[in-house]
Amino acid sequence: MGLLGDTADAVAAVMRRLDDRGLSGRRDGQYVLDVLADEAALGVLRGAGVGVLSEESGLERADADEIVIIDPVDGSTNASRGLPWYATSLCLVDRDGPAAALVVNLASGVRYWAERGSGAFCDGERLRPSGCTQVGESIVGLNGLPPRHLGYAQSRVYGAVALDLCQVAAGVLDGYVDCIHEAHGAWDHAGASLICREAGAVVTDLHDRDLWPLDHAARRTPVAAATPELHEQLLAARRSWGV
Repeated sequence: MGLLGDTADAVAAVMRRLDDRGLSGRRDGQYVLDVLADEAALGVLRGAGVGVLSEESGLERADADEIVIIDPVDGSTNASRGLPWYATSLCLVDRDGPAAALVVNLASGVRYWAERGSGAFCDGERLRPSGCTQVGESIVGLNGLPPRHLGYAQSRVYGAVALDLCQVAAGVLDGYVDCIHEAHGAWDHAGASLICREAGAVVTDLHDRDLWPLDHAARRTPVAAATPELHEQLLAARRSWGV
């Protein structure tokens, strides 16, 4: 976790000093905090000699043996409004796929991490999903709103998919459904998807595609659940209205 932790620390330091929470003016939906956080992260990652796929600055060193997928500030709109639900999300991918992940809530400092084959943790405590198997009993996180009810008992829309997915890994939420088609780049969900899988939760793309594409233009629609049974029900419900 050394490199990923150092990168998250660099972003957190910038966020603590930040005064300007307005838009950057460089592209739609980008804030000044996104730009400054990315610069801080790149300073660490470039020094380590790894490749980088960042939401803010694209793909660097695509031929590297190790590439870090990063969203410097996932949930930057929340951050701009002072809502304490935004994170740095990191996932190190090697030649065998996702190897390590770290998601840090920048408002609270809470850290979720995982390494391939070694389980998932939050501040030193092993993560375990809730075990919920029935959609009618589930509390589900959403991105956007579905055109019709999906059958869950309750839903929540928090606005930062990396942290939302970590709540499935932690058993706080029973599932997660992206209701907006192709809304997320790999940087949004890559780290939390590995954390979910290492915790024992199920997470897939709506169309069964790889969740760790090293392509800045690629988009995915993640669906996650505490158990295979619940995942099957949520996936079927999400697919029932198409894209």
